[in-house]
Amino acid sequence: MGGTLPVTGMAGSAGERSGVRRLTMALCFLAAAIEGFDLQSAGVAAPHLGPAFGLSPSRMGWVFSAAIAGLIVGALVGGRVSDLRGRKVALMLSLGVFGVFSCLTALAWDFPSLLAARFLTGLGLGGAFPNLIAIAAECAPKAKAAAVSIIYAGMPLGGATAAFLSLRGGHGDWQGVFWAGGIAPLLLLPFLAWALPAFRVPPAPAEARIVIRQALFAPGRRVDTGALWLGSFLALLVLYLLLNWLPILLLSRDLPRTLVLGVQLVFNLGGACGSGIAGQLMERIDRRVAVVGIFLTLALALAGLAGAGANFLMTIAAVAGAAVLAAQALIYSLAPGYYPPQVRGLGVGAVVAAGRLGSVAGPLLAGQLIAAGRSSADVLTGIIPIALLSGIATFVLVARRSPEGE
Repeated sequence: MGGTLPVTGMAGSAGERSGVRRLTMALCFLAAAIEGFDLQSAGVAAPHLGPAFGLSPSRMGWVFSAAIAGLIVGALVGGRVSDLRGRKVALMLSLGVFGVFSCLTALAWDFPSLLAARFLTGLGLGGAFPNLIAIAAECAPKAKAAAVSIIYAGMPLGGATAAFLSLRGGHGDWQGVFWAGGIAPLLLLPFLAWALPAFRVPPAPAEARIVIRQALFAPGRRVDTGALWLGSFLALLVLYLLLNWLPILLLSRDLPRTLVLGVQLVFNLGGACGSGIAGQLMERIDRRVAVVGIFLTLALALAGLAGAGANFLMTIAAVAGAAVLAAQALIYSLAPGYYPPQVRGLGVGAVVAAGRLGSVAGPLLAGQLIAAGRSSADVLTGIIPIALLSGIATFVLVARRSPEGE
């Protein structure tokens, strides 16, 4: 099946090209869903994982952040491997790594081994995502925003699956969620080897310093890179704080566990819808209007989560999930268009890595605030200014100029 898919077009008839695109998008969507499942697994397992290892809130923050620290390194390495060896090779290698080490997380015997397994899982996860973004953008060069947003929607659906399994009674077995998150990508690998096209990437300069300068800091691109990095950092700080800590924050308000798991489920389902909506908005209306609408909705939803009663919590959680995933999908959908094909993997990988720094900061910030005695409402309202600053950075990006090729 396989074949070669240039970044500038596909060989074969129109029907064959369309079929390859659909299959490629379907496989990448599934890979993104598996990644979302694994990223959510620590948050789903947290209520039982913490007691099993005797972890304080501060140490739980380190567990959440260990995988995300690996994501930072993995995003840069995976993006560079993608440009040098091709998207297919880099994606399959990344999926294999995070599959193996997710399984090993279930076998952790103490705090250091748990941290090591989560870090190495993150290394693979980080390498996969820039390739998924680049593949989506190159499959649909005339509708990059919609294609990337569709792929990104797979991540919250994977997270919703993890939450659903917990809601069905699997939350007591914290190892099971890591076994599931590890086996799934390993099962996907043969299908990717058979069906995923090999993307031809134009050669880039061999010298690393030239590559970095061309990819990230070429004249006219410095402000774009800075805005992408800042917007992604702040948006992911908010997103991963919510993904990892929202169940614990809500349980601290003495809400029923079944309600909290239901909130986590609708948060992810709302996120999947929000990601798809963001791509359509970017294609159909003024991008500045889309940015303002999405980030203002996010700020209002965070305020609602902080003070909502049990009767309205599910609805507000769905809106919050839709808004925060739409915000990040918007940033990711913009990123590929600001970098030329020969360094797109590195450029997108750097945007993802910058965002992962926020992913590390978010869980750690919540852990420190809770350890200092802050309430769940304090934590949720405290990240509203952070969300708005991410919106400002993204607005500057879209107001300044359109991505290349548009």
